[in-house]
Amino acid sequence: MSKVIHGKEKSQEELEKIIAQTKQSDQKIYPILKPGHWVGLKAGALNSNLINSENGPKVVIGYGIDTPDNFVFLTKKHLETMDGQQITQQAFQNLENYETVFEYSETFDNKVVTSSGNDFSSERILSVSHMLKAHEMLQADELLVSLARRTCMMAISRDADQELLNKFVYLHEYTWNDDSFGNAEISDILFIVKEGRITGHIPLSE
Repeated sequence: MSKVIHGKEKSQEELEKIIAQTKQSDQKIYPILKPGHWVGLKAGALNSNLINSENGPKVVIGYGIDTPDNFVFLTKKHLETMDGQQITQQAFQNLENYETVFEYSETFDNKVVTSSGNDFSSERILSVSHMLKAHEMLQADELLVSLARRTCMMAISRDADQELLNKFVYLHEYTWNDDSFGNAEISDILFIVKEGRITGHIPLSE
């Protein structure tokens, strides 16, 4: 994963509004997972690459602050008054302190764990300590993790039997194609996690 921050310039009017919003906010900076085609990239949002491919990034990390009105993504303008490295350090520390828990899925005979429903449930894949709990609960050295949409996470042992893996992929695809809850999409891939860290991915579509 790259922690190099990228961003384009926005119009002065847009920048002044964003800076004003963030200055008035006492909320914390968090990393947000977004698909590689996220419109915020063209709009100038700061970002780091998480999953790359030959055709460009598949998943990126945006950085933003929760203001009273909405979630405001940081842009290049913020680098005039904020240090890029400090932004990533604060964001990841805040994520580490954000409490979420894994639960066994009875539908999968307790061979899948889920951690969903909270604002940063999906982003917690970036927390090694959190993912180590999934390793422990599943007694698995290597995990396959689904983050089809924001607020949704489920994980299974990569060594699970094929029937269970097929069922896992089916549920991932169902979630990926289901926009009824309004959760923003992340990516149609399965993340490979070992020792609590993302080590690769399996694409499920082009």
